Amino acid sequence: MVSQITSGIKISVLTSFEGTYFKNYKIHFAFSYEVTIENQSKDSVQLNSRHWEIHDSLNDLEIVDGEGVIGKKPVLKPGEKHTYSSGCLLSSPFGAMRGYFNMVNFTSTRSFRVIIPTFKLSAPFALN
Repeated sequence: MVSQITSGIKISVLTSFEGTYFKNYKIHFAFSYEVTIENQSKDSVQLNSRHWEIHDSLNDLEIVDGEGVIGKKPVLKPGEKHTYSSGCLLSSPFGAMRGYFNMVNFTSTRSFRVIIPTFKLSAPFALN
């Protein structure tokens, strides 16, 4: 698990390899990840959007931008957590993801960016 705190918001990520399968005559490596967003600040905040950079060991890069997370824009009061799960496909058994969440502080009405720490994706069978 990796964790990082930005502006009082702690992001923790836990990953898992889900298996391989063929799609369009090509092998894909499926990974899941669980993200926990914990408000350690003294203000209520809301997650509005996300930005992901998904890299694989073949130097492929996929950028994903979107509203909220899995269709939600969670509001977190001080001390609250929000956890969600998602996944991605890679063309190789190794890769990494990183990104950020765009959030708003309800007390100051200011928007701010919370860093999602870089986390590795690796298929256990490919490790030496």
